Amino acid sequence: MRNTILFGGTNKERLVSVASAQALCDALPDADLWFWHVADTVHEVTAAQLRGHARPFEVEFEPESRGVPLAQALDRARVEGRVLVLGLHGGRAENGELQAMCEVRGVPFTGSGSASSHLAFDKTAAKRFAALGGVPSPSGIALGQLEEAFAEYGKLIAKPVKDGSSYGLIYVVASQDLVAVRNAARAEDYLIEPFISGTEATCGVLEQSDGRMFSLPPIEIVAAEGRFDYTAKYLLKSTQEICPGRFTPEVTAQLQDLAVRAHRALSCSGYSRSDFIISPKGPMYLETNTLPGLTKASLYPKALKAQGIEFADFLRDQVVLAIKSVRK
Repeated sequence: MRNTILFGGTNKERLVSVASAQALCDALPDADLWFWHVADTVHEVTAAQLRGHARPFEVEFEPESRGVPLAQALDRARVEGRVLVLGLHGGRAENGELQAMCEVRGVPFTGSGSASSHLAFDKTAAKRFAALGGVPSPSGIALGQLEEAFAEYGKLIAKPVKDGSSYGLIYVVASQDLVAVRNAARAEDYLIEPFISGTEATCGVLEQSDGRMFSLPPIEIVAAEGRFDYTAKYLLKSTQEICPGRFTPEVTAQLQDLAVRAHRALSCSGYSRSDFIISPKGPMYLETNTLPGLTKASLYPKALKAQGIEFADFLRDQVVLAIKSVRK
């Protein structure tokens, strides 16, 4: 089958996707490149065009070729025997819609299927299902109880229920932040939780084509200015991502166990990455990413390297797994 890197998308994370695709292109130089434009069209792109795009986290990528509708591109992928290597993040790329479109056509793709992608993308639902797997998480706060919760806890955190890359993250530390949360919640659903002070951590899970599944070394995140938002993740060099994290053996084991539990509870496949806060009571679950960033600076590739797994080997094995999944 022909490897085809699909990147871009119609949501805010399309900028991150371009950076992921640049790393994927380097690891799979023989793969074709398809760019999913915000206009919902798919365009063929050359490696030179992709590699030549500077500042992908800040500047939109514009294809030079004429595109076709997404559904038509997926029909072509089926006819030509392509397997899609997803360098996509967020929105319809991660909420299960793209995966469903591939599944009904029998087009293999890397990462989790439509049902698990849809579940994990909803942070509220993901927390509920992760809890069924024995994964603890912070309690949720209803929008109508915002002022009472702020008075009780003194500090809150609010984030879009269905968004990624820390877009829309609001730290509630003053009364005016309550207004910001209410205004943001008018446009999209928000998850509100007590702010938990502690070390931020993330832990990847990997499934391989031979049937093995295991967690990767957890990563410790020391955010610039104490806030791990989009700017801290992708634009500030002062953010530290330490892999393996400087956790005690006990906390490391807990993180790895909880990441696998979340992966299974959400029925993920291929690979995932779950985020945690190390509270005084132990790790607390925040969310699971079914299509985590794969840029050269991203967390999941760092964990693969710490595990001794080459990025290209990881991708090739995920392609094998994707093909196996379709042939079941």
